[in-house]
Amino acid sequence: MKVTLFVTCVVDIFETDIGKATVELLERLGCEIDFPKKQVCCGQPFHAAGYVERSKPMMKDMIETFENSEVVVTPSGSCALMFKKYPEILANEPNWAKRATTLAQKTYELTDFIVNVLKTENVGAKLNGVATYHTSCQMTRLLGVKDSPSKLLSNVEGLQMKPLPYRYNCCGFGGTFATKMAEISEQMVDEKVNSVIETNADILIAAEGGCMMNIAGRMQRRNVPIKVMHIAEVLNSH
Repeated sequence: MKVTLFVTCVVDIFETDIGKATVELLERLGCEIDFPKKQVCCGQPFHAAGYVERSKPMMKDMIETFENSEVVVTPSGSCALMFKKYPEILANEPNWAKRATTLAQKTYELTDFIVNVLKTENVGAKLNGVATYHTSCQMTRLLGVKDSPSKLLSNVEGLQMKPLPYRYNCCGFGGTFATKMAEISEQMVDEKVNSVIETNADILIAAEGGCMMNIAGRMQRRNVPIKVMHIAEVLNSH
């Protein structure tokens, strides 16, 4: 299957290893990867901050960029969710709304694509360690991707998974929330870090680059020696 990768701006700028792992993982699963260089931000940060009209040009650029793709896959639940919101946001522009609907219908978060499109729950990954998994709010609650990460992680050879207390609690990132409400955000991420420490895991796995930066940054400032990995990096371990 030919897959077009939407790598996201967070991965492109801050977490390039996630992009490389995503490509290598999908290629091992038999996918042919296409990467349009015109891709930019999906507009989610602008839209979430209330700048709806200013986010629309970004959305239209992305619709044009991925218009000819067979399938679009991204290692981010929140960005996949943003693509699926395009038709609603552009509802007053029927031509763009129609094109947005086509894009939304062929866009998948990475683990959702592997489990529900490729019909694979064991990608042949091997990683020794004790790990716990942080669920992204937008990926879980709004996009509805809940079980796919757990199914894939349960089949990683050598990896022992520990349940994360209060797993559905937000880590406090939330795009601009972390900057506009810094004191509350800090308390939320401290609660998340405390929950991770409670598991005695040596690896924290997440499926969202923003959550990873937030939690890993707090762990670094608190000198917590727990490794943070994106699920694409774990599934690409072999």
